[in-house]
Amino acid sequence: MSGRFRVGAALAGVVVLTTTGLVAANWATAGTADQPDPQPAAKPAGPVTNPLLAETLESELGSDSGVVGSYYDEAGELIVAVSNLSTAALVRQIGAVPRLVKFTARQLNAVQGELNQLASTSSAGKVRSWYVDPITGTVVVSVPKNAHDLITNRFLRRAEANGDRVTVRRVAGTIRTTADDFGLRGGLQVDKNTGYVCSLGFNARTRKGNRIFLTAGHCTSGKPSFSRNGYVLGNTYTSTFPGHDFGSVGVIEGWDQQGYVEGWGSGNVAVKGIADATVGSTVCKSGKSTGWTCGRIVARNVTVNYGNNRVVRGLFQHTACVESGDSGGANMTGNYAQGITSGAALIDGQCLEKSGQTNESYAQPIGEVLRATESRLILAN
Repeated sequence: MSGRFRVGAALAGVVVLTTTGLVAANWATAGTADQPDPQPAAKPAGPVTNPLLAETLESELGSDSGVVGSYYDEAGELIVAVSNLSTAALVRQIGAVPRLVKFTARQLNAVQGELNQLASTSSAGKVRSWYVDPITGTVVVSVPKNAHDLITNRFLRRAEANGDRVTVRRVAGTIRTTADDFGLRGGLQVDKNTGYVCSLGFNARTRKGNRIFLTAGHCTSGKPSFSRNGYVLGNTYTSTFPGHDFGSVGVIEGWDQQGYVEGWGSGNVAVKGIADATVGSTVCKSGKSTGWTCGRIVARNVTVNYGNNRVVRGLFQHTACVESGDSGGANMTGNYAQGITSGAALIDGQCLEKSGQTNESYAQPIGEVLRATESRLILAN
């Protein structure tokens, strides 16, 4: 490989709203004529990127090296944001493109930690999200354009007290989790006994050998049971929301757990491993409502405020269309699992692109889910 990291492997295919990539037993996958068909599979937007490259590079450099983060630019170049010249030289030696930023990772993480604490102990008001952004080299805070209440303004004053370590962005739409109130699917739809619908994310096995599927934590909140097409899937096994947004559901015998995600018109997508979210990478999500939609990852380790003190940390943000019912669905980069759909900004119940704006969708990274549930994904043969 020449002096820069450029992605050359062909990769395919994200967002909240209950639905995703669980493939159930063949005998239970038909008979869904009463449900609207999602849109056909979309092609990934922009250059194809390698989901493992940035993760490997950051691991080689180490957490104390001065690396703020990395991202793919529009041409597919891997850019590494660094806060000192010695790290920049190391990045060049490894073969990536360094970009100097003013503040260190420690300084920016401290700002995000302060805001996380404020949101948890008091309130973030209507502030939507905040995260360390390697592109600007600051903590980006997003807030709706029309939010000027006292609590929101107090949070913003605390954020802006950090000076140019913080960038405030005024944004459109109302953010919400994306479960919907008439069913559940896995990659397809899965139904809760409470009457709400979500999407299945990925099939997995626990360390003890228990059969489970992974979905959003706001879908498993209250520990409901799940079914598909009237056939019982199983009961909630674990559930975490807010704080994080993931849950697992025990799968009874008789369902054929497969290592594939529904491609909605372009065949099943094989799951061959997991990847860490890299800013600029292509990502696609599978879900009950919007099917297979694609975009790019724009931020990682994002703190999201869903309102009513429901603050979720550690999500990644992307631009694939996600709507209600897609929650829990699979997010993929090529054949690598990235995460589980959590939520999105919506206008009149639709993703932002339908109002001529860039989508704002959120997903729970898969690595944290697997560690917390002590499980491993079922991979394609």
